[in-house]
Amino acid sequence: MSAPAKAAGASRHWAQIDEVSFVAGMRLLFWLGRVLGRWPFRVVLYPVLFWYALAKPWARAASKDYLRRIAELDSTAGCPIGVMGVLHHFASFGESILDKLLLWCGLFDTSEVEIHGVEQIATQIAGKRGGLIICCHLGNLELCRVMSKRQPELKLTVLLHTKHATRFNQLLAQINPDSQLNIIQVTELTPAMAALLQNKIDQGEFIAIAGDRIPVAPQPRVVLAPFLGALAPFPVGPYVMANLFQCPVYLLFSLSRRRRWEIHIELFRESIRLPRQDRPDVLAALAGAYAARLESYCRQAPLQWFNFYDFWQVSPLNDDHAAR
Repeated sequence: MSAPAKAAGASRHWAQIDEVSFVAGMRLLFWLGRVLGRWPFRVVLYPVLFWYALAKPWARAASKDYLRRIAELDSTAGCPIGVMGVLHHFASFGESILDKLLLWCGLFDTSEVEIHGVEQIATQIAGKRGGLIICCHLGNLELCRVMSKRQPELKLTVLLHTKHATRFNQLLAQINPDSQLNIIQVTELTPAMAALLQNKIDQGEFIAIAGDRIPVAPQPRVVLAPFLGALAPFPVGPYVMANLFQCPVYLLFSLSRRRRWEIHIELFRESIRLPRQDRPDVLAALAGAYAARLESYCRQAPLQWFNFYDFWQVSPLNDDHAAR
């Protein structure tokens, strides 16, 4: 049921974990990828990733636990486990960083990216109606740029629960001023923010929000849903927003098969209405339906889900960090 997240043990909230892709090092990585290419980029990045995997026990343990869950549930997924599995997982993360950088600077070959289900969202675009897109940390969200190139009318705003969003957006604008991808930092849905987002949707734009990370708040609202064999906390924000905006809700997944990227778009709900009665049950059902689709794609590309923290643990977040 929907409830404030409670602290448990010494588990870390994901927002308190320094990710390799933070903005501070992005300029150097961008320069390496653009000027020197993929292999020199790997020479610099991979030692950093391997050090990170070895020196950060919580990240290593989270990766190992996630891969174990996949392997136990689906022996056909071909998921490596143990130390080698963790290294493969971080190596996959490194490749995704390079692909993102190449996309930002226009050096990524987008002609072979396959987009499945685009006809559903194309109908909305043609009717100049917007919608909500629930995405995740599987694959490469920046592939949305490919969609915007093939659908020039598509305008997408991505909501991020991170203090780095503003600087990250500025960096993207410097690298590619023509980008249609806009990023907004959101810690809570205030009336002003709701009005801004509603206006975007009314003008035919799309709002993207992650469905697989709880908000950056001391007591985030979450529901528990089955995911890879155990209950895990999922945010209720996407469904509350959908109820507020009364627009179609889509799911977006990206993954790479044999170095060929795919984008999958699915209609999740034509609209979502949260009743006053039984609202916790409805939220739990919605989160459960989303978790089932996320699990399906994780099984298809287990090394491409990049949440290096204990996903199944509701973790505390101190007020100072939440306010940044």
